[in-house]
Amino acid sequence: MDLELEDADLVRQISSGSDREAEAELFRRMAPRIRLYGLRHLRDQHAAEDLVQQVLITTLEALRAGRLREPEKLASFVLGTCRMSVLDLRRGAQRKERLLEKFGADLLRPVQPSRPHLDHEQLTRCVQNLKERERAVVVMTFYDEQTGADVARFLGLSDANVRVIRHRAIHQLRDCMGVIA
Repeated sequence: MDLELEDADLVRQISSGSDREAEAELFRRMAPRIRLYGLRHLRDQHAAEDLVQQVLITTLEALRAGRLREPEKLASFVLGTCRMSVLDLRRGAQRKERLLEKFGADLLRPVQPSRPHLDHEQLTRCVQNLKERERAVVVMTFYDEQTGADVARFLGLSDANVRVIRHRAIHQLRDCMGVIA
């Protein structure tokens, strides 16, 4: 049997909806061709892999729905789907470039922090008002930048206990600082 008849038979089997093996064969046959097309036209391996996925999904949906009128032209259908997908990708990239040209300057402006000024003296008083163990956990976590496991090991506590102490201490600090959570 020549390749065109095999493709036509493959299309008919997929259209019937009962042959998953035919779908796997479609992938084995077409994926390398689609990947090569993607590498030539997109010049990026990851984009080519994405193109393979997109084109195969589109092709399978069309075949399952019986939208391919000439089953012997499967390869042409796949190539046309590749072409249209690449054109869509390029249009999207061009649209993105135009939007960045138009609005990009606004995106690059530094954002002014909207947080209120932190009162360091009040924070110091609030930390000093914590119980010794809570203060140790907060200081080791946020000032010494130690992990929960390191804090637990140093204080002889479990990781879970450190998390609970830290959570409660942060809640107390928020209350003391007047922060509405």
